[in-house]
Amino acid sequence: MTHGAAITVDGLIHRYGPRTIHDGLGFQVHEGRILGLLGKNGVGKTTLIKILMGFLAPSAGTCRVLGEPSHALSAATKRRIGLVFEGHLAYDFMSIREVERFFSAWYPKWRRDVFHDLIDRLGLPLTHRIRHMSEGQRSQVVLGVVMAQDPDLLILDDYTMGLDAGYRRLFLDYLIHYARAGRKTVLVTSHVVQDMERLVDDVIFLRRGGRVLHTSLADFMATFRHYHLPHEAVPHALPDAGETLHAVEREADGGVSIFAFHDRATVDAALRRQAVDPSALEERAMTLEDAFVGYTGRY
Repeated sequence: MTHGAAITVDGLIHRYGPRTIHDGLGFQVHEGRILGLLGKNGVGKTTLIKILMGFLAPSAGTCRVLGEPSHALSAATKRRIGLVFEGHLAYDFMSIREVERFFSAWYPKWRRDVFHDLIDRLGLPLTHRIRHMSEGQRSQVVLGVVMAQDPDLLILDDYTMGLDAGYRRLFLDYLIHYARAGRKTVLVTSHVVQDMERLVDDVIFLRRGGRVLHTSLADFMATFRHYHLPHEAVPHALPDAGETLHAVEREADGGVSIFAFHDRATVDAALRRQAVDPSALEERAMTLEDAFVGYTGRY
């Protein structure tokens, strides 16, 4: 069940000098949903988060977060947002105990049990200074601080931040439980795409030039398909993608991968129009990471 919109973006345009990052971007994130924001480096994921948090003003368009304009969020609304953004705690001279004392004073819903459940797994004394921690340990403290705030909206800009596989899975368990327990909303980016398959309800794919695809994860995985042809079927020039085929790529073994939002018969017909014999065409299963690379391109 979904509710109202926690985030609304309408006609967003943002440029850095002559370079357009977002061009008419529009989407909604409904309360109680987990949205994965996916795209290669440089397509504007972090820029979008900066705009949503009011750190940047868009060139045009509107953004509303928890009912307020993103460039004018009130202090009360900011307390309802948990943000992990570009690294770690700034107060690295503090100890773990001092970090909790400082942050808990700002958040009336502070969950001491959540903070200590995550922190205790580090096996470090509460007097341990943040500056003396490894990158992964610092990340664990950051995530403990954010989860203990009990925010209504959680924005995570690459939450992996040095976490090893075990801690990453632990945090995913926490995050899934947090989001499903009530009307909680999550917007998350990550370079570990395989985590998203377990985590998110919806996905937004950002591509260079401002192109965007917003869909449910289930619909994307059901409709985006990967086909393969052996090298002997396409020994020379690759067929053009055109309107039917989303992407066509030569594999390392000489075979050809074809990605499309169409069934086998439609892809067969598109290949025949380019004098390519599709008789050896086979459909291959994909993980979300496979589909991400197929949709956005390898490089």
